[in-house]
Amino acid sequence: MKTNKIAVIGGTGKTGNYLVRELVKKRYPMKLLLRNPQNFNVKDPLIEILKGDARDPEAIDTLIAGCSAVISKIGQPVGEEPIFTDATNNIIQSMNSHGIKRYITITGLNVDTPFDHKNDKVKAATEWMYQNYPKTTRNKQDEYEILMNSNLDWTLIRLPLIIPASEHFETEANLRDCLGEKISAADLYQFLVSQLDDTSFIRECPFLYNV
Repeated sequence: MKTNKIAVIGGTGKTGNYLVRELVKKRYPMKLLLRNPQNFNVKDPLIEILKGDARDPEAIDTLIAGCSAVISKIGQPVGEEPIFTDATNNIIQSMNSHGIKRYITITGLNVDTPFDHKNDKVKAATEWMYQNYPKTTRNKQDEYEILMNSNLDWTLIRLPLIIPASEHFETEANLRDCLGEKISAADLYQFLVSQLDDTSFIRECPFLYNV
């Protein structure tokens, strides 16, 4: 059975609209938390927009109230302290208080799990991220640890380069390694929305890529 209203955190940016359009296509009502609603241009009766910041517990709680699942695609704001652990702690607290379990979010290739067998190219990319963006990269790893210690039914999807394309390509999800260098936005957000009804990757961190 379909979940009810979906809470969405981060719906703008180069690929944000793809997620919203996929939810509209599947006829999911949704509440969007946006820092800058003026940058959002999708109009549909299924969409309710709230202005706010994921670091604000009250904004997150207002967003999640009345929803049945949460999808987050938070990006790192330029020039600010890492956002991921702060946002995740707020989301977990609110979801627990509202009795909501299903949480779907995205992260980078750099996140490590005990089950990984990353190839040399992915290992090198991970090392490059730690060398060039150490605070944000560590914050994303800490986000994974926070989710591991939560009681949510979460899925953390690890991604290569996201291509802002509406075309669909052959796509693969892999729990151990990333065997592709990119993922189209259309394929990514189709996968995200499919996870609302799919239990295959609950409490796991699949790599998702085009092959």
